[in-house]
Amino acid sequence: MIAGPRTCEFSDSQPTAWALGCAVRTRAPDRLPQYENFYYLVAQVNLNPLSNPIKRALARLVIRMSDRLSSRPDKNAVFKSLSQLHDRILKGKKDSGLLVPFDLQQGRFIIFSDQHKGCRDAADDFKSAADAYIDALQHYYDHGYTLINLGDCEELWENKPSAVMQYNNPPLQAEARFLQKKRYYRIFGNHDLEWYYVVPRRQFLQPLFGKKLRVYEGLVLQTQYNGNAHRIFLAHGHQGDKRSDGNAFSKWFVAAIWTPVQRFLDIHPDTLAASFDLVDAHNIIMYEWSVQLPRTLFISGHTHKPVFASLDHIDRLSKQLERAMADNDQNAITALQAELRRRQEEYAGKQFVKTMAFPTYFNTGCCCFSDGDITGIEIADGFVRLIKWSRKNNTATHRSVLEEAPLYYLFDQLQPGA
Repeated sequence: MIAGPRTCEFSDSQPTAWALGCAVRTRAPDRLPQYENFYYLVAQVNLNPLSNPIKRALARLVIRMSDRLSSRPDKNAVFKSLSQLHDRILKGKKDSGLLVPFDLQQGRFIIFSDQHKGCRDAADDFKSAADAYIDALQHYYDHGYTLINLGDCEELWENKPSAVMQYNNPPLQAEARFLQKKRYYRIFGNHDLEWYYVVPRRQFLQPLFGKKLRVYEGLVLQTQYNGNAHRIFLAHGHQGDKRSDGNAFSKWFVAAIWTPVQRFLDIHPDTLAASFDLVDAHNIIMYEWSVQLPRTLFISGHTHKPVFASLDHIDRLSKQLERAMADNDQNAITALQAELRRRQEEYAGKQFVKTMAFPTYFNTGCCCFSDGDITGIEIADGFVRLIKWSRKNNTATHRSVLEEAPLYYLFDQLQPGA
């Protein structure tokens, strides 16, 4: 039985579904556009009486609907969505994101994405990487870095927000420490799209992070080089995905309707990160978009596949192996071959040969590799670095620099401004 429209608390109790009808007016400074303030949730529909056959039938229906709006990258849609977000930030639309100035030599940022924090069960991709992630955050906190979480921080397509908060208190507390020092920015992705809304943010994130937490769609870091502004644009990378990035209604539908229905029906449709041909296609489209921007680098996540200066990590390893073989460096050959085998298992099915000529596009990779490794992008000391943190067999967590380049070198190769 559905109750009438009423002001209500956000609830993720299982098993429930959310629907239109519960009027919630938000008054936060970062509130959504006015027409979205009135309708976020509805009263709860008790789904306990549904039998397994009915649930299976509903699941098949929902999956068919999902396939119609699947995460297949559409170049025009990706270009349009990224351009609109980029322009809104540069025009000072702070509800979309911030323009953050930094010093070319002194600025320090660590960018992680796609933790997909879960509930420590068999489906939790973050479980094996949690210790390495916490150790890495301690290092960056101690060394004065600003932490940028670039989306899909929590896995809210498969888990209830309250459960994710319960099982991930240590890593969340480690992130919150950065905010207390005013060194924290959080971007939402498609798997944690619920944080786009004020009500769930207040109920689930605010108790850990405090009232100062804001969650944005993107961020622009800006510095000066050779007398000109140069920028680093950051977004999760799901922009242009019909299922997760459309108009205000579709965003609301994914967060308020699709997510809890998916949880209840135990639906796990393939995401972009599990479809390797789409991963490469999406990375190529984002690179092609980034080349258009004058004096701008673009860093995203979403695909779970690290890319440095428009060349993915497998391509980099392959080139390093070619050089090691030419030099007859047996130690390097052995190490690189082992690393290639590990990463090719992660990226099985890679078929595209890319020709990304300009060093405009970077991807953080993810913090949920099956071997417990995490990757991210550092910006520090005038360099940008693709880094990996590993912790094996309860040994000390180890940081490795996979790739690095001076920012001035990259800026010199970018398209000049008009």
